[in-house]
Parts: sequence; structure tokens; C-alpha cells
Amino acid sequence: MGTEQWLADTRVSYDTVAESYAAQVRDFLDDAPYERAALALFADLTRAAGGGPVADVGCGPGHITAHLHRHGVEAFGVDLSPAMIDVARRDHPGLRFAVGSMTGLGLADASVAGLVAWYSVIHVPDDDIGTVFAQFRRVLRPGGPLLLAFHVGEGSRLKTTGYGGHPMRVHVHRRQPARVTAWLAEAGFTVEAALTVGPSEGTPAGVLFARHHP
Repeated sequence: MGTEQWLADTRVSYDTVAESYAAQVRDFLDDAPYERAALALFADLTRAAGGGPVADVGCGPGHITAHLHRHGVEAFGVDLSPAMIDVARRDHPGLRFAVGSMTGLGLADASVAGLVAWYSVIHVPDDDIGTVFAQFRRVLRPGGPLLLAFHVGEGSRLKTTGYGGHPMRVHVHRRQPARVTAWLAEAGFTVEAALTVGPSEGTPAGVLFARHHP
């Protein structure tokens, strides 16, 4: 599948499910102590690196952006889906959100102090993951932290319905932490810590802390 095709499928799918997805994830962190701890640590690492704007790439309805903001982080959100951005702006009117693609971020080089991709690379095919990680490195300041969350496992599946039974067409990719770590190294990142959470239900989660070293 070409880049433009999976981007279009992802955009249309999340435009379709934006409201129901937002309702489902709104309280996700209430029952996710390890994920909360990871985000709190990321906030601390960002401040320790000098602070500044933090990009939540693939922000969806903005729940992670808002959580980071409550931790004192100057977070803003970027998402491929215009409908998701509309929901994020409605639910978090004091924060900044913009439509954009992680394959070509509309951000200046070295312009963000930290970057979060919270389950947002799960739809990126193997052929394009290098492009995405190169974009992350380009916009991140040297020394800035990167936080990734993703589904742990092997293989991919085509998701055709979800979040209230609405139609979708997205491939969901599961990856092993070692493979993601290798891709990050190729893009110029050093992984400093890795955590696997669960599974209490469904698929285990992988959480990686990496840093852009000059």
C-alpha cells in the first residue's frame, strides 16, 4: 500500500469515529497507572532538558495533550484527522491543535523540546516508519526526549469497524520493542528506557523513552 493510500484511509476512518473515539479514551488514564507514570516522567525529562513546546503527534481528541498540560508542559497537538482536531479544540479550548501528517510535519527544524507519539505510529507501515522517525528527529531539539507508545506483538490486522461500530479501514501494526528500538537508532535516536505494560486486557503496550542526540 502506498503512503497516500494509508494516510487517506486513516484520515477518513478517524474522521468517521472521532466523537465515539473521544468518548472511549476520555477517561483512559484513570485506570492506567503505568502510562500516567510514563507521561509524568516524560514531563520531568522535558523540563530537565530546558523546557519549551512539546508536540503530541497523532493527538486524536487531545486527551494526552491536555494531560501533559496539567503537568506543566507547553504541549500542543497535531493530528491527521480534521474531525479529531475539531473535537480536541472543542474539548480543550485553551490548547493549540493543528491538522498535520507525521510523514511531513509542518514544524521548523529543532523547534520542539519534546515529542510524544501515543499509539499514533500503530497505523504506519514498515516502509514509512523511517520517514516518520526522521521527521520526529528533525523537529526535536538535540537532547530532547521522545516518548512512544505502541502495541507489542507480531504482524498486522485490518480493522474494518470500531469505536461504536462505525466503519474503518486501517491496518493496525504490532511490533516488538527491539524492532522499534532499531528503527529509532537508524533515525538518530538513543533509546534510554523501555517498558511493557499488561496485558490486563487485549494487547500488551510498549512504551519507549528515547532521546535525540546530536
